[in-house]
Amino acid sequence: MKHEGSRAGRSTADQLLARYTDLLLRYAIPRGLISANDASDLRRRHVNDGLRARDVVPRSGRAVDMGSGAGLPGVPLAIVTAGLHVVLAESRRTRIAFLELVIEELELPNASVHAGRVQELPQGFDVALARGFGDAVATWNAARSVLTHGGRLLYWAGASFEVGRDAPTDAHVELHGSPGLESQGPIVIMARQ
Repeated sequence: MKHEGSRAGRSTADQLLARYTDLLLRYAIPRGLISANDASDLRRRHVNDGLRARDVVPRSGRAVDMGSGAGLPGVPLAIVTAGLHVVLAESRRTRIAFLELVIEELELPNASVHAGRVQELPQGFDVALARGFGDAVATWNAARSVLTHGGRLLYWAGASFEVGRDAPTDAHVELHGSPGLESQGPIVIMARQ
């Protein structure tokens, strides 16, 4: 893929995002990986929601998508950030098969699947991505074991998220961006204090 800032790079990324959306429609929804109710608004509700983090993920290094499911947000971020290698960590067989299909169909050289729990991975990730993994504290506890010393967790919070109530007390917390939908909250960036 060409540099993401070039016109050809954007076109290629746009084409890959469209193909990924089609794979979600054809395979993920029928297998129950995404609700059929989301089919008409799939791109905005899921794919574009994952892309809300594109300006805070590193341009290179290693990322892990925790409990990747249908590849959200890991696949869209891998598509638009060619220098970042994204490991899609998933323990459920049907989801693993779908993720392997996506990587093969889209020919994503910077993405791979870890067939197992994120906690089984060794430390060494610059960023962990979590959209629908668990509550903020549980997600932080799972993420910090795989993050490098300066690594960060990007956590897609719900609309009711409150830092004082929901964030882990042993993490430095920043909020990023506005929600993509009325039912979503900010992306919460967590790092070691």
